Amino acid sequence: MHDDFAFVDELVPGIRWDAKYATWDSFVGKPVDGYVVNRIVGTRALCAALALAQEKAGALGFGLLLWDGYRPQRAVDHFMRWAEEPEDGRKKARHYPNIERADMFAQGYVATKSGHSRGSTVDLTIYDLASGEIVAMGGDHDVMDPISHHGAEGVTADEAKNREHLCTIMEESGFKRYDYEWWHYTLRDEPYPDEYFDFPIANPS
Repeated sequence: MHDDFAFVDELVPGIRWDAKYATWDSFVGKPVDGYVVNRIVGTRALCAALALAQEKAGALGFGLLLWDGYRPQRAVDHFMRWAEEPEDGRKKARHYPNIERADMFAQGYVATKSGHSRGSTVDLTIYDLASGEIVAMGGDHDVMDPISHHGAEGVTADEAKNREHLCTIMEESGFKRYDYEWWHYTLRDEPYPDEYFDFPIANPS
């Protein structure tokens, strides 16, 4: 691993995570290249900002649940190959119900050069600290549809308020939102704005 990157759970004790791309529960339907273990990696600057975000979330009765952080370029390449494969329908209804898989790139849901590969972008949500339950956001992670946009029509008032809670927590912790995905935030002062990394996410040997 790059010296300025770390496992988030080691620098932000108590944070929850479920690295979707290390599992079969992803829009490609299987673990993605480069995700050897189910852990979240990011720059040390990202980890510091997430520690602040966790503190702010806790003051509101929420915890943070991470789905993705640093993403190796080889994972992005995997997405690109998958987009060219014939549609099998296994994940379409859940993740991209109204577009074709190849359209994900043109419509801004997947990038050929992802900010995640720079190490300071994170996909996440919030959960209720008292119950441990993930709060309703009006759509799941990686739903490539206008319902995922900030300010989307079709979400309830409570779901919109929860999205606002997450947005406020993250923006006050040094992040900027991505308008097309309510779960996607990038550190405003990311340390590697022009570098795209490709080391795998794996436990130290």
